[in-house]
Amino acid sequence: MNPLKTVNGTLIAGFVLMLIIGASVGGFNFDWNQFVRWLHIIAGVTWIGLLYYFNFVQVSALGAAAGDEGGPGGAAITKYVAPLALNWFRWAALVTWLSGAAYLGKNFVPAFTLGMSEGSSYYTIIGLGAWMGTIMLFNVWVLIWPNQKKLLGMVPATDEEKAKAKSIAFMASRTNTLLSLPMLMCMTGAVHGLPF
Repeated sequence: MNPLKTVNGTLIAGFVLMLIIGASVGGFNFDWNQFVRWLHIIAGVTWIGLLYYFNFVQVSALGAAAGDEGGPGGAAITKYVAPLALNWFRWAALVTWLSGAAYLGKNFVPAFTLGMSEGSSYYTIIGLGAWMGTIMLFNVWVLIWPNQKKLLGMVPATDEEKAKAKSIAFMASRTNTLLSLPMLMCMTGAVHGLPF
């Protein structure tokens, strides 16, 4: 049976390959902090990948589908793709934030106070990234998800409420896209140095 034929099979094969590489290179010395960091990166890639999908692909595709008279329309996306993508999106956002907070551990307060008492540029940079990630998490759960539920017909809404919901979800999503660039720079730059 080919594991690549299913998502679960593909993920399991990826984990097995990861374990083989890890055992071959470093042995089985489990490090909780490195695991949490890895989880933070995987969840973050999922979250930001879906954010970019929504902003760079789905919004344009729905606009094109709406303008295509006699075409298939956007029903398939809004009925089947968007709810599933939004499910992964919002949970990946939460796992990213929680694993990031866990990875910071004792550095959580210095990071979220931007290193003001420590005078460390590491805390300032990682803290700016953490704050942007926190704003983005808020936008996902408080602005994007509740409004998308109205647009997708998951909760009742009038046409006026849907128009308002569309605007709020769109602007929150675009805000997250804007914040994602400096956030990613801060998250990697705190350890590896800023690119500028």
